[in-house]
Amino acid sequence: MNAPLIRRNVTDVAKETLTDTPITVISGARQVGKSTLMHSLSNERDSLFINLDSAVDRAAAESDPDGFARQYPQGTLAIDEIQRVPALLTSLKAAVDDDKRPGRFIVTGSADLLSVKGSQESLAGRAQTIHLEGFSQGELAGTVEDFASWMWRLPSTGTPSTVHSPSRRDYLELSVSPTFPELRTASTRSRTRWLDNYVDRVLSKDTADITGIAHPDRLFPLLDLIAARNASEFVMARAAQDVDIPARTIPSYLRALSSVFLIRQLPGWSNDIAKRAVQAAKVMLADTGLAAHLGDIDADGMERDVSSSITGGLLEGFVTSELSKQRSWSGKRFALSHFRDNHGHEVDIVLEDRRRTLVGLEVKAATTVGANDFKGLKFLRDKVGDRFIAGAVLYTGTRAVPFGDRLWALPIATLWEH
Repeated sequence: MNAPLIRRNVTDVAKETLTDTPITVISGARQVGKSTLMHSLSNERDSLFINLDSAVDRAAAESDPDGFARQYPQGTLAIDEIQRVPALLTSLKAAVDDDKRPGRFIVTGSADLLSVKGSQESLAGRAQTIHLEGFSQGELAGTVEDFASWMWRLPSTGTPSTVHSPSRRDYLELSVSPTFPELRTASTRSRTRWLDNYVDRVLSKDTADITGIAHPDRLFPLLDLIAARNASEFVMARAAQDVDIPARTIPSYLRALSSVFLIRQLPGWSNDIAKRAVQAAKVMLADTGLAAHLGDIDADGMERDVSSSITGGLLEGFVTSELSKQRSWSGKRFALSHFRDNHGHEVDIVLEDRRRTLVGLEVKAATTVGANDFKGLKFLRDKVGDRFIAGAVLYTGTRAVPFGDRLWALPIATLWEH
């Protein structure tokens, strides 16, 4: 029996774009549910669905991209996996320039369309992009969570009275569980096979086809290295030495992995907007369950060495992933980064809105916290003054506790309970 369909929290945002934008782009890694979301949107409209993974449809699009793009003028043309025929992007632009009616096209892409080999068109001014990832914890619970908006309000609303927090073991299980929809009810053995095949397909086939990168075989040890050091600052020279890859090629390989949404990079935050990202970026797998699979680590191993960098990196990556997912529907527009200075002051995650006000987050695997855990947050608060809205240590305990001026200890579950 198939598992019941889970409603994606970005659905209402996508419906809104269909009412005011000619092209709605749903982008994200393979197997995160883009086609399912496209079907749910197009089923409510007069639409024609086409999948470019089909050899016949792909050949037709390659032979006559202009005609292909104009084949369903009376409704919405839904094109799945558009990165398979980059020339179609230019044809969509031409079709929209002739008819700017909202909702003309819904397209999905398993790659950043700006990085696709052979793509000459960004669709700027004609398209809005909805980024989709694996299931968020709120989606699995049937709620629309918005932690960022809640944190910006926290100083005025006060400490939450109740948080239904899981145990530390539960948090560790969550951080090693893949969030791909297809794996939601899979057995451990099936999940392992699926993830092995997934990585092999995306790295061996998709990344090479989409980006045209040379030596895609070098992506395998690099991805393994990133998984082993999940959410740590990425030093290119050291990485090149560790995986025996020329240092000059590392940036292009990172771009390739980012373009197919396998990894995310968290830039360094600076108080000077002109010098943003002066520190090394943190690099992590977009899905921490996949990181745990590649690193051959499970919740038992994390619990045996709960203070290790591996456990900390996976848990921090899990929190970052939840925040990244929520950005697609949050009422608060914010950027994600991390902070570290030359004197050792650091904050795991920094959220910054368009007014340059900040929320700082530390992630701890411990079930208790103390004043020492707030050192980085206090430094950042004092450094930016009134721009600092709130800071929190997210931990595996069960209580929400105030820790001084604009600082709180919060259970990690607060991420999806608000």
